[in-house]
Amino acid sequence: MVLSKELKLEVERTARGVREDIIRMVNAAGCGHPGGPLGMADFMATLFVAHLNLKPENRDAPDRDRFILGNGHTCAGYYSLLAQRGLFPREELLEFRKFGSRLQGHPHRSAELGIDMSTGSLGTGLSVGVGMALAARLDGHGSRIYVASSDGESQEGQIWEAATAAAHYGLANLTVLVDFNNVQIDGHMRDVMDVRDLREKYTAFGWHAMDVDGHDVEAIHQALCDAKTESERPSALICHTVIGKGVSFMEDQPGWHGVAPDNEQAAAALAELGTG
Repeated sequence: MVLSKELKLEVERTARGVREDIIRMVNAAGCGHPGGPLGMADFMATLFVAHLNLKPENRDAPDRDRFILGNGHTCAGYYSLLAQRGLFPREELLEFRKFGSRLQGHPHRSAELGIDMSTGSLGTGLSVGVGMALAARLDGHGSRIYVASSDGESQEGQIWEAATAAAHYGLANLTVLVDFNNVQIDGHMRDVMDVRDLREKYTAFGWHAMDVDGHDVEAIHQALCDAKTESERPSALICHTVIGKGVSFMEDQPGWHGVAPDNEQAAAALAELGTG
């Protein structure tokens, strides 16, 4: 299915807003993880705008789609998307990681905010997604379950236990989007613990797996459409991205995995993004 011009523009506007919000949020907090969510902004915006059936009026509906942020430390971008989709006021984003805030440094399950799962311990998100997908099928709901993961998280053995179960039960309503940016907290993933070809791995585990440019919203949209037409297998989108995308001095720099920009750096980043 072709992404319409209007919808593509909405996705691109949303992704740009996500990047702007991330810089402002992490700068205001003085801590957080800017690099990963900057790189994930394009595929996450495509999912939330063009595919995920989650909006304020159906946040409690049992047949709504579910989303789990397995790599929970990248939640600044997730919170921005929830706010932009109307789940809570966008002004609240500047309370990110503040004492007493609803927007902590890792997502906390909240029906009010539209957050389906508390995450942060890497490796657990896909397992919960498997359970949600199986439950949706048993309950007769047409819900789709989406899980975000990463190449670094794929070093966790629990990911592959979940992948085995998902294929065994034929959970065609489950899709994982893997942020493959070759960066983790200790450096480049290929140097720390190389997970090699994740498309081949997921395929070997019985999944419908695809490589996709994680910054090409039309390619991401098509891959998500292809996942919806799969009737017997879960789907894995290996989204190849650049950490810090959109901010030149952060791109492909492991040091920006979990460091907040100071005021000068935040101003320079926002200027690059067109809002400085």
